[in-house]
Amino acid sequence: MPLRTILFDLDGTLADTAPDLAYALNRTLEHAGRAPLPFDVIRPVVSHGGTALLQLAFGTELPQGEFDRLRDFFLDIYRSNITRGTRLFPGMAELLADIEARGLNWGVVTNKPAWLTDPLMAGLGLVDRAVTVVSGDTLPERKPHPAPMLLACNEAGSAAAECLYLGDAERDIAAGRNAGMATLVALYGYIGSEDHPADWGADGEVNAPLDLLHWLDRRIA
Repeated sequence: MPLRTILFDLDGTLADTAPDLAYALNRTLEHAGRAPLPFDVIRPVVSHGGTALLQLAFGTELPQGEFDRLRDFFLDIYRSNITRGTRLFPGMAELLADIEARGLNWGVVTNKPAWLTDPLMAGLGLVDRAVTVVSGDTLPERKPHPAPMLLACNEAGSAAAECLYLGDAERDIAAGRNAGMATLVALYGYIGSEDHPADWGADGEVNAPLDLLHWLDRRIA
Protein backbone atom coordinates (compact mmCIF):
# COMPACT_ATOMS: atom_id res chain seq x y z
CA MET A 1 0.00 0.00 0.00
CA PRO A 2 1.23 3.56 -0.63
CA LEU A 3 2.40 5.54 2.37
CA ARG A 4 0.07 8.29 3.59
CA THR A 5 1.40 9.07 7.09
CA ILE A 6 4.86 9.48 8.64
CA LEU A 7 4.95 9.11 12.43
CA PHE A 8 7.86 10.22 14.60
CA ASP A 9 9.12 9.53 18.07
CA LEU A 10 9.68 12.87 19.83
CA ASP A 11 12.85 12.85 21.96
CA GLY A 12 15.86 11.88 19.89
CA THR A 13 13.98 11.62 16.59
CA LEU A 14 11.89 14.71 15.85
CA ALA A 15 13.56 17.06 18.32
CA ASP A 16 16.93 17.25 20.04
CA THR A 17 15.66 17.56 23.61
CA ALA A 18 18.85 16.34 25.29
CA PRO A 19 20.24 19.83 26.10
CA ASP A 20 17.22 20.75 28.24
CA LEU A 21 16.92 17.36 29.91
CA ALA A 22 20.64 17.43 30.70
CA TYR A 23 20.26 20.95 32.09
CA ALA A 24 17.43 19.82 34.37
CA LEU A 25 19.29 16.71 35.50
CA ASN A 26 22.45 18.63 36.38
CA ARG A 27 20.46 21.26 38.27
CA THR A 28 18.92 18.40 40.22
CA LEU A 29 22.35 16.96 40.98
CA GLU A 30 23.56 20.36 42.17
CA HIS A 31 20.41 20.69 44.30
CA ALA A 32 21.34 17.37 45.93
CA GLY A 33 24.95 18.47 46.50
CA ARG A 34 26.43 16.30 43.77
CA ALA A 35 28.66 17.07 40.81
CA PRO A 36 27.04 17.48 37.38
CA LEU A 37 27.44 14.80 34.72
CA PRO A 38 29.05 15.37 31.31
CA PHE A 39 26.56 15.88 28.48
CA ASP A 40 28.01 12.92 26.54
CA VAL A 41 27.10 10.65 29.45
CA ILE A 42 23.54 11.94 29.70
CA ARG A 43 22.65 12.09 25.98
CA PRO A 44 22.37 8.34 25.22
CA VAL A 45 19.96 7.85 28.16
CA VAL A 46 17.50 10.61 27.20
CA SER A 47 15.26 8.38 25.07
CA HIS A 48 14.68 6.11 28.06
CA GLY A 49 12.84 8.80 30.03
CA GLY A 50 13.09 10.70 33.28
CA THR A 51 13.31 7.68 35.57
CA ALA A 52 16.30 6.33 33.64
CA LEU A 53 17.99 9.73 33.78
CA LEU A 54 17.51 9.97 37.54
CA GLN A 55 18.83 6.43 37.99
CA LEU A 56 21.86 7.40 35.92
CA ALA A 57 22.46 10.35 38.24
CA PHE A 58 21.56 8.83 41.62
CA GLY A 59 21.64 5.06 41.17
CA THR A 60 18.81 2.69 41.98
CA GLU A 61 19.17 2.42 45.76
CA LEU A 62 17.50 5.68 46.83
CA PRO A 63 14.50 5.37 49.17
CA GLN A 64 11.27 5.84 47.22
CA GLY A 65 10.38 9.07 49.01
CA GLU A 66 13.73 10.66 48.20
CA PHE A 67 13.55 9.47 44.61
CA ASP A 68 10.06 10.96 44.24
CA ARG A 69 11.23 14.29 45.67
CA LEU A 70 14.17 14.46 43.27
CA ARG A 71 11.96 13.43 40.34
CA ASP A 72 9.51 16.23 41.12
CA PHE A 73 12.36 18.75 41.33
CA PHE A 74 13.83 17.47 38.05
CA LEU A 75 10.50 17.62 36.20
CA ASP A 76 9.74 21.11 37.53
CA ILE A 77 13.09 22.40 36.26
CA TYR A 78 12.62 20.65 32.93
CA ARG A 79 9.07 21.93 32.40
CA SER A 80 10.25 25.48 33.12
CA ASN A 81 13.05 25.14 30.55
CA ILE A 82 11.41 22.84 28.03
CA THR A 83 12.50 24.81 24.97
CA ARG A 84 15.56 26.50 26.47
CA GLY A 85 17.89 24.65 24.12
CA THR A 86 15.64 22.14 22.37
CA ARG A 87 15.54 22.37 18.60
CA LEU A 88 14.45 20.24 15.68
CA PHE A 89 17.30 18.08 14.47
CA PRO A 90 19.15 19.55 11.47
CA GLY A 91 17.18 18.82 8.33
CA MET A 92 13.95 17.98 10.19
CA ALA A 93 12.22 21.25 9.28
CA GLU A 94 12.97 20.61 5.61
CA LEU A 95 11.80 17.00 5.95
CA LEU A 96 8.45 18.02 7.44
CA ALA A 97 7.94 20.61 4.70
CA ASP A 98 8.72 18.02 2.02
CA ILE A 99 6.33 15.50 3.57
CA GLU A 100 3.56 18.09 3.52
CA ALA A 101 4.43 19.13 -0.05
CA ARG A 102 4.02 15.49 -1.13
CA GLY A 103 0.46 15.53 0.20
CA LEU A 104 1.33 13.23 3.10
CA ASN A 105 0.56 13.94 6.74
CA TRP A 106 2.66 13.37 9.83
CA GLY A 107 2.36 13.01 13.57
CA VAL A 108 4.08 12.09 16.82
CA VAL A 109 3.86 9.04 19.08
CA THR A 110 5.89 9.46 22.26
CA ASN A 111 6.07 8.00 25.76
CA LYS A 112 6.50 11.54 27.10
CA PRO A 113 3.44 12.57 29.17
CA ALA A 114 1.09 15.09 27.59
CA TRP A 115 1.81 17.80 30.18
CA LEU A 116 5.36 17.88 28.76
CA THR A 117 4.62 16.90 25.15
CA ASP A 118 2.04 19.62 24.55
CA PRO A 119 4.15 22.64 25.62
CA LEU A 120 7.15 21.22 23.79
CA MET A 121 5.21 20.85 20.54
CA ALA A 122 3.79 24.34 21.04
CA GLY A 123 7.24 25.79 21.67
CA LEU A 124 8.48 24.23 18.46
CA GLY A 125 5.53 25.70 16.54
CA LEU A 126 4.27 22.30 15.40
CA VAL A 127 0.89 21.92 17.08
CA ASP A 128 -1.17 23.01 14.08
CA ARG A 129 0.89 20.96 11.62
CA ALA A 130 0.85 17.54 13.27
CA VAL A 131 -2.23 15.53 12.33
CA THR A 132 -1.91 13.49 15.52
CA VAL A 133 0.06 13.64 18.78
CA VAL A 134 -0.19 10.59 21.02
CA SER A 135 1.56 10.96 24.37
CA GLY A 136 2.62 8.40 26.93
CA ASP A 137 -0.52 8.93 29.00
CA THR A 138 -3.03 9.30 26.18
CA LEU A 139 -3.89 5.60 26.59
CA PRO A 140 -3.29 3.11 29.39
CA GLU A 141 -0.69 1.44 27.12
CA ARG A 142 2.65 2.88 26.03
CA LYS A 143 5.24 1.84 23.48
CA PRO A 144 6.23 -0.92 22.75
CA HIS A 145 2.50 -1.74 22.91
CA PRO A 146 0.91 -1.15 19.49
CA ALA A 147 -2.18 0.68 20.85
CA PRO A 148 -0.66 4.21 20.72
CA MET A 149 0.55 3.55 17.19
CA LEU A 150 -2.85 2.34 16.03
CA LEU A 151 -4.56 5.35 17.63
CA ALA A 152 -2.20 7.66 15.73
CA CYS A 153 -3.00 5.84 12.47
CA ASN A 154 -6.72 6.23 13.13
CA GLU A 155 -6.40 9.95 13.89
CA ALA A 156 -4.32 10.40 10.74
CA GLY A 157 -6.96 8.62 8.66
CA SER A 158 -4.54 5.91 7.57
CA ALA A 159 -4.30 2.15 7.87
CA ALA A 160 -1.22 0.85 9.70
CA ALA A 161 0.14 -0.46 6.40
CA GLU A 162 0.01 3.12 5.08
CA CYS A 163 2.18 4.45 7.94
CA LEU A 164 5.91 4.67 8.56
CA TYR A 165 7.37 5.13 12.06
CA LEU A 166 10.79 6.67 12.70
CA GLY A 167 12.34 6.20 16.14
CA ASP A 168 15.67 5.92 17.94
CA ALA A 169 14.92 3.22 20.52
CA GLU A 170 14.24 -0.51 20.31
CA ARG A 171 10.76 -0.05 21.80
CA ASP A 172 9.94 2.37 18.95
CA ILE A 173 10.69 -0.27 16.34
CA ALA A 174 8.88 -2.95 18.35
CA ALA A 175 5.79 -0.73 18.66
CA GLY A 176 5.71 -0.01 14.94
CA ARG A 177 6.22 -3.65 14.02
CA ASN A 178 3.58 -4.75 16.53
CA ALA A 179 1.15 -2.35 14.86
CA GLY A 180 1.94 -3.62 11.38
CA MET A 181 3.65 -0.52 9.97
CA ALA A 182 7.02 0.08 8.34
CA THR A 183 9.79 1.24 10.68
CA LEU A 184 13.09 3.07 10.38
CA VAL A 185 15.80 3.66 13.00
CA ALA A 186 16.99 7.24 13.49
CA LEU A 187 20.71 6.60 13.92
CA TYR A 188 21.29 10.30 14.61
CA GLY A 189 19.24 9.99 17.82
CA TYR A 190 20.08 8.94 21.36
CA ILE A 191 21.58 5.53 20.69
CA GLY A 192 24.05 4.24 23.26
CA SER A 193 27.07 2.03 22.79
CA GLU A 194 25.14 -0.91 24.24
CA ASP A 195 22.35 -0.56 21.65
CA HIS A 196 22.37 -2.70 18.50
CA PRO A 197 19.90 -1.15 16.02
CA ALA A 198 20.71 -3.70 13.34
CA ASP A 199 19.12 -6.34 15.57
CA TRP A 200 15.84 -4.48 16.14
CA GLY A 201 14.14 -5.73 13.00
CA ALA A 202 13.48 -2.35 11.40
CA ASP A 203 12.92 -1.93 7.66
CA GLY A 204 15.91 0.39 7.43
CA GLU A 205 18.08 3.03 9.09
CA VAL A 206 18.69 6.71 8.42
CA ASN A 207 21.77 8.69 9.42
CA ALA A 208 20.00 12.07 9.15
CA PRO A 209 16.36 13.22 8.87
CA LEU A 210 16.57 14.05 5.16
CA ASP A 211 17.73 10.49 4.42
CA LEU A 212 14.10 9.51 4.97
CA LEU A 213 13.25 11.19 1.65
CA HIS A 214 15.52 8.75 -0.19
CA TRP A 215 13.71 5.89 1.53
CA LEU A 216 10.34 7.36 0.49
CA ASP A 217 11.51 7.70 -3.11
CA ARG A 218 12.65 4.09 -3.18
CA ARG A 219 9.35 2.98 -1.63
CA ILE A 220 7.39 4.87 -4.30
CA ALA A 221 9.57 3.48 -7.08
